[in-house]
Amino acid sequence: MKKFKLGLAWQIVIGLILGIAVGAAFYGNPHIEGILQPIGDIFIRLIKMIVVPIVVATLVVGVAGVGDIKKLGKLGGKTILYFEVITTIAILVGLLVANIAQPGAGIHMDELTTTNIDQYVDSAHEKESHGFAETFVNIVPANIFDALMRGDLLAIIFFSVMFGLGVASLGEKGKPVLDFFHGVADAMFWVTNQVMKFAPFGVFALIGVTVSKFGLTSLIPLGKLVLAVYFAMFFFMIVVLGMVAKWAGTSIFTVMKVLKDEMILAFSTASSEAVLPKIMQKMEKFGCPKAITSFVIPTGYSFNLDGSTLYQAIGSLFIAQMYGMDMSIPEQLTLVLVLMVTSKGMAGVPGASFVVLLATLGAMGLPLEGLAFIAGVDRILDMARTVVNVVGNSLAAIVMSKWEGQFDEQQAKKYIQSINSKEQTNVA
Repeated sequence: MKKFKLGLAWQIVIGLILGIAVGAAFYGNPHIEGILQPIGDIFIRLIKMIVVPIVVATLVVGVAGVGDIKKLGKLGGKTILYFEVITTIAILVGLLVANIAQPGAGIHMDELTTTNIDQYVDSAHEKESHGFAETFVNIVPANIFDALMRGDLLAIIFFSVMFGLGVASLGEKGKPVLDFFHGVADAMFWVTNQVMKFAPFGVFALIGVTVSKFGLTSLIPLGKLVLAVYFAMFFFMIVVLGMVAKWAGTSIFTVMKVLKDEMILAFSTASSEAVLPKIMQKMEKFGCPKAITSFVIPTGYSFNLDGSTLYQAIGSLFIAQMYGMDMSIPEQLTLVLVLMVTSKGMAGVPGASFVVLLATLGAMGLPLEGLAFIAGVDRILDMARTVVNVVGNSLAAIVMSKWEGQFDEQQAKKYIQSINSKEQTNVA
């Protein structure tokens, strides 16, 4: 008789359910946060600890493998074009759902609980003052060590690409450097696998703190908004990304099967960073070359946050509807353009989506204080948009690999077969 083995996905689901139960049982109890928060913080810190070394090592190895600045420039141009098209579609889907569902219509603000948003306001004003050109200027780091300390992914990517090209130009002389980064990448993926064993505990703690602070009752007055956001996310992922996946010669359900563990973890922690190392590893196993995976996925964390831009479109219209402000078609088209600019480079900002939404409201002349009413459910909404961000960026690696004619169909089939046989072994 074979021993039953509980997979990581099920362990995370159990952690999620237990966390919700504990949080609901101790709702309003300030002591539970003091107990659970350190556990959640340790898990998030463990993830942050491994993200930068993995991004640097895999990019240097991948770029040095390409070794051609023209090829890399072509890949970069195609990637940014793809990101711009998909995020614009995400904004339009958000506006469409918000116009049809009208989640902010008929809301009585006196029945809602406000949450302090002062911590985000300064960051929003700072982001609002940053133009599109400045976002691109900030891609070039003045000090790479400062960028590494801050975890500024765009600046780190730029440096790693340049360094990888430098290593490639050395030829045989660069081989020891390349071997070193190969070793770093392999070692860090081993560390990642160890850190993921702690994921169920991190999920339990993080969701427990959220439920104990806000309670499940906080969802009731804003239930229409939550439902609209979740429907829009589901529609975008299955229909829009589904069509993109089909064009790339795969199925969105196959991609979701590959990313099952990461989707549950992203949903539970509301952190895209928590799954960055694993999705890079999995997309490589799925048939995407290291050079493309290591460039496209980290870049997507700043330029291709589909779930976040979709949410910001719905959130902006929700605030307008709540205050009885009717936004005309020209105004909504202006909102699309504003979001296309403000959403870029958002990953480097604390409370990213919330900060960008504040900056967008300011640019559109909508009342900023409206966000204080939805701040209490922002974590619930963040969970959904994080899943869409993760799936969207993983799919982007497949699309770019296919576009470059480098997607390994046979390897993808073998990897899916290995997942199926592993699932059967776990159940048997």
